[in-house]
Amino acid sequence: MSKKNLPPSVRLLDDPVRVEIIDQRKLPRELKLLTLTAPADFYGAIYTLAVRGAPAIGICAAYGMYVSACDRYMENPRISAEELKKFIKETGEYLISSRPTAVNLSKGVNAVKSAAFGEDIPAMLGNMRKAAEDFHKADIAMCTAISEYGLTLIKDGDGILTHCNAGALATSVYGTGLGPIVMGCERGMKLRAYVDETRPLLQGARLTALELMNAGADVHLICDNMAAYVMSRGLVNAVFTGCDRVAVNGDAANKIGTLGAAVLAKHFGIPMYIFCPSSTIDFECKSGRDIRIEERPHSEITGLYFKEQIAPEGVKCLNPAFDVTPNELITAIVTENGICRPPFSESLYKLFGK
Repeated sequence: MSKKNLPPSVRLLDDPVRVEIIDQRKLPRELKLLTLTAPADFYGAIYTLAVRGAPAIGICAAYGMYVSACDRYMENPRISAEELKKFIKETGEYLISSRPTAVNLSKGVNAVKSAAFGEDIPAMLGNMRKAAEDFHKADIAMCTAISEYGLTLIKDGDGILTHCNAGALATSVYGTGLGPIVMGCERGMKLRAYVDETRPLLQGARLTALELMNAGADVHLICDNMAAYVMSRGLVNAVFTGCDRVAVNGDAANKIGTLGAAVLAKHFGIPMYIFCPSSTIDFECKSGRDIRIEERPHSEITGLYFKEQIAPEGVKCLNPAFDVTPNELITAIVTENGICRPPFSESLYKLFGK
């Protein structure tokens, strides 16, 4: 399956108004598209990781707020503006609860909820649509800028280790952590990618490998416990990952296993770069200790993607979706406004004027 043949990970469609997403649980073997219209559709898609990646989740939720409001209005054209606003507020709270670690989710929801004002319902819905589309456009601009900045950190022939998936499937275009690799390949650079499989959902094996192969990178898929080996052999010049939430001190939450990659990079003297759109920075969060870590179903460890359950029946499991990389292990945080370096508590505020 060629990535060039894939539609956008999230897109708004009309007649009737709806959101269409790629079901990323099915990739790379099958391209399946899902149609979302009601709040439960959006909640389910986000929670089950049919749509995933912090920016893509935010975009999906932003459109979800608008489409859900349209769906409710079409079901009951006599609904009052106050009743619809109450529904919009409740929908926002419901969607935010689906994946609480990803701050983009709440930002997408709140951007559209704040546009739901006035007593003229068609005008209200028009404002919500514009807010959702603006949120999406901002992500496109962010991905392009962040990829350009990231490209300054690597050179032709470099080897880059990635963890999880931070490409166009997780965003709008290019991606964040994968963006510089994709953009570099577009410009003729020869780049090697060492792709962690990223247990337990295998998003590196299923998604990152697919995206980077189609970009033209020299892709090597590795098991998560092989990162130390490839680093020790001098094959890795940098570690690139995305993130789901960054605290103001630079602590970064990302897919479980990122912390391990950062510890190894520190040991081997390899720079560790976190790619972070401004929408992922939580200026209300002082440190990683304040980031809520989502616990996922145990079945993702014991049997997901295997024909039969691989673990003993009844075994206890621990399956956090994320870990937090402390700022002292991070070389730099790459944003659409520039590259932040330690101390992050100063550089993040300086770059974004907080």
